[in-house]
Amino acid sequence: MNDPLRIAVIATPYTEIPPDGYGGTELFLSNLADGLVDRGHDVTVYGVGNSTTKGRFVRLRDEAQYDRMGQLMPEIVHVATLEPALARESFDVIHDNTVAGLLVARARKAPTIATMHAPMDDEMGIVAEAVSDHVDLVAISEDQRASGLPKRWAATIHHAIRVSEFPFREDKEDWALFLGRMSPDKGAPEAIEAARAAGMPLKIAAKCVEPEEQAYFAEHVEPLLGPDVEWLGEVGGRDKLEVLGRARCLLFPIQWDEPFGLVMIESLACGTPVVAIARGSVPEVLEHGRTGLFAEDESALPELLRQVGDLAPVDCRAAAEERFNIPRMVDEYVRVYREAMERRAVPRAQAAS
Repeated sequence: MNDPLRIAVIATPYTEIPPDGYGGTELFLSNLADGLVDRGHDVTVYGVGNSTTKGRFVRLRDEAQYDRMGQLMPEIVHVATLEPALARESFDVIHDNTVAGLLVARARKAPTIATMHAPMDDEMGIVAEAVSDHVDLVAISEDQRASGLPKRWAATIHHAIRVSEFPFREDKEDWALFLGRMSPDKGAPEAIEAARAAGMPLKIAAKCVEPEEQAYFAEHVEPLLGPDVEWLGEVGGRDKLEVLGRARCLLFPIQWDEPFGLVMIESLACGTPVVAIARGSVPEVLEHGRTGLFAEDESALPELLRQVGDLAPVDCRAAAEERFNIPRMVDEYVRVYREAMERRAVPRAQAAS
């Protein structure tokens, strides 16, 4: 059971790993792949562009399809190129992070494990339910898992980061940070309204590349900018860590049931508490009154912003180290991999009996 595994990790076609800017899924993949290699496993990552990994990298496309993020055709081309390459190899497990790949997983020689990065709404839930008899599905939060279809899950595994690579800063500046992408789901206008009501300056750093994002920014966010609300554009790499560390808090007024929200644990690693709306995974990730403050709707956010200075940065960092570390995540995925291999060795009906 402790023998090294040969693992194929299938990245998305949208962003290189690790991502230079926005890309929560790709950061997760980078952390997991490198963590598996650190444990002695043989990892091959299939991705795009100039991705880097401690494992072997197979480039399926020269350029990342960043400006087409969310479109299905780049994934279809990605998987069409991928499957012949997979067929030439011999893997113990295939860890797929695309949606299109699930539809061809039944024909693969090795069992497929799929981390579900999207909400399990009606359509995504139907797809996942349809493949769950031959794909081991991993949820990234209990909230995602409980939201409906599919009924069969292999595990729930929270994301993790390399906490030691995040600079801890105990002394904070007196402004809040919004960090994400320009989308109604993320709640930038709500963040501005809450910060203004609390009398706290706000800095906004967000992905704004796709036409829909740019239109949303121009109509709903740009008119609200002013001396107390600063637009930083998209920030990544060390710049992102620097701004996260300086902020009094991360303001996370999500307007949807986000399955995880990797930026929350990045913020905690920098010693920065999170003020949020209690949707999606927020109550799982944050400890109210210790690492963050959350409420049922945005009307309570101004008062939470006034209270957030009472939270200790050292507690935020400690929670990140205790709960969201790479070794924990790697252990949990390896367990799912080995269980999938065992089930592949016997008929599914027998394994379920």
